[in-house]
Amino acid sequence: MEKMPVSYKELGLVNSRDLFAKAVKGGYAIPAYNFNNLEQLQAIIMACAETASPVILQVSKGARSYANATLLKHLARGAVEFAAELGTPVPVVLHLDHGDSFELCCDCIASGFSSVMIDGSHLPYEENVALTRKVVDYAHQFEVTVEGELGVLAGIEDEVSSAHHTYTQPEEVEDFVSKTGVDSLAISIGTSHGAFKFKPGEDPKIRLDILAEIERRIPGFPIVLHGASSVPQDLVETINAHGGKLKDAIGISEDQLRLAAGSAVCKINIDSDGRLAMTAAIRKVLDEKPEEFDPRKYLGPARDALKKLYIHKIMNVLGSNGKA
Repeated sequence: MEKMPVSYKELGLVNSRDLFAKAVKGGYAIPAYNFNNLEQLQAIIMACAETASPVILQVSKGARSYANATLLKHLARGAVEFAAELGTPVPVVLHLDHGDSFELCCDCIASGFSSVMIDGSHLPYEENVALTRKVVDYAHQFEVTVEGELGVLAGIEDEVSSAHHTYTQPEEVEDFVSKTGVDSLAISIGTSHGAFKFKPGEDPKIRLDILAEIERRIPGFPIVLHGASSVPQDLVETINAHGGKLKDAIGISEDQLRLAAGSAVCKINIDSDGRLAMTAAIRKVLDEKPEEFDPRKYLGPARDALKKLYIHKIMNVLGSNGKA
């Protein structure tokens, strides 16, 4: 039996266009938090409602397969209603993270996504332009916003992996944006996917000079940073103290991310930090209470730890509090 397409508007969602315009003008970035289960979604919505922050719920191809597309659709609707129940209705975007094909983007749009990313960054430039343009032309018929990408981030996260880093070339951005019609652009300026971004002893720096040049060439255009987890060392230490083996997990400093959020960067993706927060809380409970077998007793603390982390990010890194 073929499923009937559903519009994101029926689910109470919004696309990212107005949110990005306000963020660029206001000098803050909107949190883009990945999720694939109920506890993650609860933590995200509770953190955003408490801080009155708009939010982008991100789902990767792998997460969509894991959670089930039908369940995700209803979770997204529930997220909007849950925020209202908490007393702070917040704008919610449901976004496909790192879409790898035209067909996947179309399928997500039909199942209620309000925003999609088509990642053609691994393709030759003209092929990336053609694929991105194709997705834009389709998505805009349904008022769905599209994120493209120029440059390649190193690291591994879900289906996305690269051993090498390729910075975005500022001289390409005007042409890419003009030819594709994308609504936002993910760039590569030194952030990296996963928890193992840098080696011990390195002083991780993002290329704010490249960001400034891109901003000069496409002023006011919404820029996106992927791979922007800071990998808090207290979480790494907690994981390792309770049986984990995360050796040399190092991320991007929050101070640099705050500087980026004050520019045209209006969407910052954070996934690995959330994974670390939940894993640290779960390991602590299972290590200290080995007799525990009720999932609520370890997933509850994991949810609380994630909410605490995301409130910190909103207040101290992104500056999106009070912008709902």
